[in-house]
Amino acid sequence: MILNTCPDSDTAESIATLLVDRALAACVNILPEVRSVYQWQGERHCDTEVLLLIKASASAYQDIEATIRENHPYQLPEIIAIPIDTGLPEYLAWIQQQSHARETDR
Repeated sequence: MILNTCPDSDTAESIATLLVDRALAACVNILPEVRSVYQWQGERHCDTEVLLLIKASASAYQDIEATIRENHPYQLPEIIAIPIDTGLPEYLAWIQQQSHARETDR
């Protein structure tokens, strides 16, 4: 699973759609209204952002990172991958199937 914060719902929707349409992600959840408190260039910021939860196979990570970087307005977008160690076997297989579909389309 990859976490990515976006400045607004339009950006989040655009990136989520690209990832699913390109078969890079099996599913992307868009969670609105997360509050982010962080330091950037020596100043504390407190912003409302939109969080993407991107479910994809590990083999798709590099392409997902490149797609986010190319389409994200932030100079330094949050892109954090968290391995999925366990879950409903059928759901995890579905995620892998989506990745396999991407690889066979190449």
